[in-house]
Amino acid sequence: ITSPVAFDILPLKLHPFSKSTPTGLDCVGWKRRISAPVITDGALDKTALTDDVGSEEDLYEDFRSSTHRYGHPGGGGEQLAINELISDGSVVYAEALWDHVTMDDQELGFKAGDVIEVMDATNKEWWWGRILDSEGWFPASFVRLRVNQDEPMEDYPLKVEGGKEDDSRRFGMGQTTKDQMRTNVINEIISTERDYIKHLKDICEGYIKQCRKRADMFTEEQLKTIFGNIEDIYRCQKKFVKALEKKFNKDHPHLSEVGSCFLEYQTEFQIYSEYCNNHPNACLELSRLTKVNKYVYFFEACRLLQKMIDISLDGFLLTPVQKICKYPLQLAELLKYTNPQHRDFKDVEAALNAMKNVARLINERKRRLENIDKIAQWQSSIEDWEGEDVLVRSSELIYSGELAKISHPQAKSQQRMFFLFDHQLVCCKKDLLRRDILYYKSRINMDDMEILDVEDGKDKDFNISVKNAFKLHCRDTEEVHLFCAKKPEQKQRWLKAFDNERRQVQLDQETGFSITEVQKKQAMLNASKQHHAGKPKAVTRPYYDFLMRQKHPSLPTTLPQQQVFMLAEPKRKPSNFWQNISRLTPFRK
Repeated sequence: ITSPVAFDILPLKLHPFSKSTPTGLDCVGWKRRISAPVITDGALDKTALTDDVGSEEDLYEDFRSSTHRYGHPGGGGEQLAINELISDGSVVYAEALWDHVTMDDQELGFKAGDVIEVMDATNKEWWWGRILDSEGWFPASFVRLRVNQDEPMEDYPLKVEGGKEDDSRRFGMGQTTKDQMRTNVINEIISTERDYIKHLKDICEGYIKQCRKRADMFTEEQLKTIFGNIEDIYRCQKKFVKALEKKFNKDHPHLSEVGSCFLEYQTEFQIYSEYCNNHPNACLELSRLTKVNKYVYFFEACRLLQKMIDISLDGFLLTPVQKICKYPLQLAELLKYTNPQHRDFKDVEAALNAMKNVARLINERKRRLENIDKIAQWQSSIEDWEGEDVLVRSSELIYSGELAKISHPQAKSQQRMFFLFDHQLVCCKKDLLRRDILYYKSRINMDDMEILDVEDGKDKDFNISVKNAFKLHCRDTEEVHLFCAKKPEQKQRWLKAFDNERRQVQLDQETGFSITEVQKKQAMLNASKQHHAGKPKAVTRPYYDFLMRQKHPSLPTTLPQQQVFMLAEPKRKPSNFWQNISRLTPFRK
């Protein structure tokens, strides 16, 4: 079973005949508010002690001498509330976020968007539910509780005589059911935003502020790695929540017009890209530090002093990643309950598309940053490399393949391998004996070139007959390069690739995408270390095959719902980045 989060510990399957509950596992991620001492899983919640502790040192020693295990997830208040509702006879519905495919007849299969009646939520990982006549266990992390538990009988307000809507029902005290549903969604957006601000404040004041006091334990570089730009996110979110509250109609929440707030801040939300890209490094650094007991005790002391809920630091640091992916979900639900006649309808519709685009850009940037290591490794495998590194100007392999290059003045044809990156086309020659070894020959600056389609027949410039040909013409120097493909379809792929290369460059300029000098140097350093470790200086077969097959169409303008939220969707082969999503976070539905 794949999960929207990659579990560090596989969830224990509980079947109907087994009512035991696993301990130490909580991947559902409910928000929990601490208002009184709580006993969770037999361990005393240390937040109950913070009022009696006089100093950080006392609390530090108190925790160090205790048997409390670092990172123990604790219990979930909302989970208890769900079970109380079920016990009272209330019907609780959850909406599937991802497909759950199962071959086990005791598990409940469903598709994204299906509505599931939750019948038992006693276990933190696996709930018992029903869809129509089918019942079974399903992973709790695959669903979110519906904001509106009572689905309206009708999607639109009642009609009065003459076919017009009854304004008194829409805007008066007697709200339509749909207006009430919109009220619920608006209230959830405002409420979760306030909770999120509190959460960011706790991280900045509870952890970062305390860490900066301990220069003997943390360098500024370490803090930048662990916390990224979360302080910038905190400042941005404070302004955003103020804008939301100005648009919030307290007397009639369903009349609130919040769509414009998301449109206003869509550009600023792109700062999440830096945070998401840095998150894998944060997890690695935290993992390294928490192998030393003094860091474990220190982080726990910070949490207790700030009176934060019982979640480990890596769990807290995950919430911005999930938050930026939750906005489209909330806006989609808001749009569902917003009448087309509502003054906020067009803005909500535009905001939903805008936030999907933000999520897509974040995903794309993460993918691009992961690719720079592969590009650095590829360059280190090329023999006789000359000039600047590929990463100085490029960060994406657009297309690659074999072409015949025809040069002046003898019009001599040479078979070469070409690799089209953004901004440049790299030319290499295959080794005569070892065909997987490449030698660097030259490169062409694509920023100065225009692509010319050449008809089959005799070319006037080169005075030879050509087939499946195209030219690269330099606008500044009038230099011309002639290329021939073996087949017409190969030529068309190259022409499309050149078009995609220009689109990619334009998109990067519009979105401000760039790779820092530190990232470039680190990628080349890693590739160099691998080479000196004894790896042969030749393109390894799997990556060589990858390069040969690489074809990047232009970025789609619309993406399926599951592709938009790559940061939260199921992964069969999770990287270290995804392994940490299994930790508790306060903002997962």
